[in-house]
Amino acid sequence: MAKLTKKQKEALSKYDPSQQYSLTEASSIVKDITAVKFDASVDLDIRLGVDPRKADQMVRGVVALPHGTGKDVKVLVLCTPDKEEEAKEAGADYVGLDDYIAKIEGGWTDIDVIITMPNVMAKVGRLGRVLGPRGLMPNPKSGTVTLEVGKAVKEVKGGKIDFKVDKFGIVHASVGKVSFDSDKIQENAQELINTISKLKPASSKGTYFKSIHLSSTMSPGIAIDKGSIQGI
Repeated sequence: MAKLTKKQKEALSKYDPSQQYSLTEASSIVKDITAVKFDASVDLDIRLGVDPRKADQMVRGVVALPHGTGKDVKVLVLCTPDKEEEAKEAGADYVGLDDYIAKIEGGWTDIDVIITMPNVMAKVGRLGRVLGPRGLMPNPKSGTVTLEVGKAVKEVKGGKIDFKVDKFGIVHASVGKVSFDSDKIQENAQELINTISKLKPASSKGTYFKSIHLSSTMSPGIAIDKGSIQGI
């Protein structure tokens, strides 16, 4: 058995890994057991009772976190010239089309979100091999393919995130930073859980929420008592 570090021992003294906690308790504990020197992300891992191999059980959606993610999201807008000013005024970090498409084809992906328009998707589509594996491909379902590019930029900058169940049936998403007050972490987590609850596939039988864990970068996961969460 691997020897525990001093920080791991200290974290384990503040909570019981075998116990389930309420979302309120876990939101406070995650702050106490995080010992890294940077402002770590707080993540929610939700194991669902779905089979992602079946198209009708693919859980995917978007949620506007009430307190944002705490991250400075870098947004690229690929649009026609008439929409460039709208995108810039909304706070986009990069705006253009052909020059950025060429840059991405050359391997540049130093962005977090790409927003584009339906009428330029034919050009953007050829970037699938570069953007797809990095989760950067714009998608109408996540609101990143739209004519309202300014509105989309403001939403992303304000804390709107998209999520998708992975091949193991798990949704993994960031719900804030350890510098957040515990109530803000809780409210962000609750909003994500509520959104996923509404997306339960009709063909999914049995227990939908199998397990929920809250953790931060480098911290152990805290098991959440599902009975403590409203709406599931």
